[in-house]
Amino acid sequence: MKLILTTGVAFFLLLIQLSAHPGGHYHEKDLSSLHHWNVNSKGEKAIGNFMMFKDDFIFIEGLNGSISKIPYSSLRDNDKIYADNEINKINQFNSNNFQQTKLEINYSQLIIFILSIISSFFFLAIGLKLNKNKSSLIPRVSFSLLTFLFLGISIIACKKSNVISTTTPSNDIPRTTTTFIDSAFAPYSSTITTSWDSTYFHVSCNGLPSHNMMIGITNWQQQVPIPQNYTGSNSWSIPLQPVYATTPMSTRTNFMKGAVAIAVNGIPIFNALNNRGEDSYLIGELDNWGGHCGKGDDYHYHAAPLHLSGTSGLLPIAFALDGFAVYGSKEPNGSTMATLDSCHGHIGANGVYHYHGTTVYPYVIGSMKGKVNTDPTTPAPENQILPQAFASPLRPATSPLRNASITDFSLTSPNHYLLTYKIANKFGYVEYSWNASNLYTFILTDTAGTIITNNYPR
Repeated sequence: MKLILTTGVAFFLLLIQLSAHPGGHYHEKDLSSLHHWNVNSKGEKAIGNFMMFKDDFIFIEGLNGSISKIPYSSLRDNDKIYADNEINKINQFNSNNFQQTKLEINYSQLIIFILSIISSFFFLAIGLKLNKNKSSLIPRVSFSLLTFLFLGISIIACKKSNVISTTTPSNDIPRTTTTFIDSAFAPYSSTITTSWDSTYFHVSCNGLPSHNMMIGITNWQQQVPIPQNYTGSNSWSIPLQPVYATTPMSTRTNFMKGAVAIAVNGIPIFNALNNRGEDSYLIGELDNWGGHCGKGDDYHYHAAPLHLSGTSGLLPIAFALDGFAVYGSKEPNGSTMATLDSCHGHIGANGVYHYHGTTVYPYVIGSMKGKVNTDPTTPAPENQILPQAFASPLRPATSPLRNASITDFSLTSPNHYLLTYKIANKFGYVEYSWNASNLYTFILTDTAGTIITNNYPR
């Protein structure tokens, strides 16, 4: 009898061990995929993915199953919009009566199920034997309870194998045609050159857009746009065969160096956050077109260049460096933009994923839906995607000019620009030009009237 009891207890402990599951859906390795919430004007943050909305509170799940309750009213505007999208998705999902379940084979649960059935019959047989031998009531009741316990475990194990089917993109993504990509860049062919090989679509340009620049910046680093040599082996490269990432890399904790996409006018699009982790748009670093210049005097966007839709129409306004297209505020067929996921995109009517540009954070890409290669020499958050075109600095990096607002920027003659800025009621100027020998001349006039001239060969 002792042997039978020992065997039964061993079965019971084995089932408990197999059924054990660490708390929560997210653990340390999932940190980059969690949403970072700005919960008040002081910049305090909460980390976790949206669960539900109730009584004017949102509930989020963080690492190891931790649940946080945040007042909806305390969220920043961009996070309110994100929460609204999540709430709408849930409401839309619940309003549709097409939820289907599918049986997913989970071998650990299958083992639990089999052991539970065996154990249930084992204890049931012992209970019947005790009843036949007219043993005391307590053992019979105990074995009956154990029988029901193991039957219960088997039912739970069975139920766990039935899950709600969700829309998960297939990894069988059709190869993007070069005709499609080239058609998106075609309206800007006067300033860019395209080519392709078996792996990448290449874009060559000088990094200067046809639209004006710099006007509207109120937080200026004193850089100005100069031509860049984005040609040959330093061209921008778009993968022709996108591959879904196992875990999309968040732009909140990655890619604060280099571009994440290339606009169809040849201008790179950087992370919405600068290398200090600040929203470049919100702190006034960007001009009226969503761009500014980096330390290499390279012009690039940090916000979505939605203005390109005026020329591009319903074609993509950019391509991410994972190979997926970026559209403007409408779907490719002209319909209203569908709800976006945490990567800032969704599956299109053609079954292929695409991103959308918007006027709220993250503006272009929340996480890289596609698989990308990163530079091993630049760890997160300043890691960068490879292959990548690189700017060529001309002069030493400059420092921020406090309280300066750029009021005008113009091409006064070929290869000759004039930037006007204002501090209080006084104006300053940056006049620069270059000749056929690539000698650059900068004439700096500050608000006190002091003039400094510098020459930089290239």
